[in-house]
Amino acid sequence: MAEALVPLVALGFTVVVLAGMWKAFTKAGEPGWAVIIPFYNYWVMLRIGGNDDIIWFIGMFVPLVNIYVAYRMFTDVAKSFGQGIGFGLGLWILSFIFWPILGFGNYQYRGSAA
Repeated sequence: MAEALVPLVALGFTVVVLAGMWKAFTKAGEPGWAVIIPFYNYWVMLRIGGNDDIIWFIGMFVPLVNIYVAYRMFTDVAKSFGQGIGFGLGLWILSFIFWPILGFGNYQYRGSAA
């Protein structure tokens, strides 16, 4: 019985994160559907944060460099909505909590952070 709940809980977390990201992307003037397209969603997050240079996107696929690029991507998205580094780390590490807060909260997009 418990084994059947694990996939349902994972699906629930995924839906919550996607819904929050969809709303946040829409607030930033980007299409919400971009959230569900693999790799393109990274490009859109880089654009929202102001790092739309192709080198940042390529950096996502280089081992160890991708850790720094992900850190910058999430913290720059947070800064674009007027939040700090801690909120950006929350978007990265506790996404099932922070993306819905960003998407459904009263946070306004203030332009790219870079």
